[in-house]
Amino acid sequence: MTLVEISLLPPAAAGDGTFLARATDLVNRVYADAEKGIWREGAERTSPEELAAIVRAGELAVAHLDGTLVGAVRVQRLASGEGEFGMLVASPDHRGIGLGRRLVDFAEGWAREQGLATMQLELLWPRDWTHPVKQFLHEWYTRIGYLPVRTADFADDYAALAPLLATPCDFVIYHKPLSR
Repeated sequence: MTLVEISLLPPAAAGDGTFLARATDLVNRVYADAEKGIWREGAERTSPEELAAIVRAGELAVAHLDGTLVGAVRVQRLASGEGEFGMLVASPDHRGIGLGRRLVDFAEGWAREQGLATMQLELLWPRDWTHPVKQFLHEWYTRIGYLPVRTADFADDYAALAPLLATPCDFVIYHKPLSR
């Protein structure tokens, strides 16, 4: 069996242009498919510059399989005291092997190590229609213990990105208590 290795990147990795290009491509490819119809044509989820800032902050964990980048997740401590994960991606070529679950487990373990009692995630949700991938993710997150706690207007929190939306969206915010 092949071993998937997940680790938090050191801040110095922000200077690795080859890695940043690969990671940006992976994130943008996964989100282009997973959020099809939500964003205007040509909108991208991230950029090498944004990923470099996340890496410099010590907030990007990556998954490698046989030395190949196959997934990533952003972890951070919120000012309100929760841990949060986002930008969760698993390579389309490596789905069905539990990679997404392993990345979530890593994020939750990271939050526990930080002494945080709650993990949060935000799920972008079209306001006027049901997106099949978002519905799948809602069901999956609920099965693994995440419950919706509130809904927020995407445009209120991300005014600069709102014009890139093809449809009005909200964020559904989920929490999961972390047992020690």
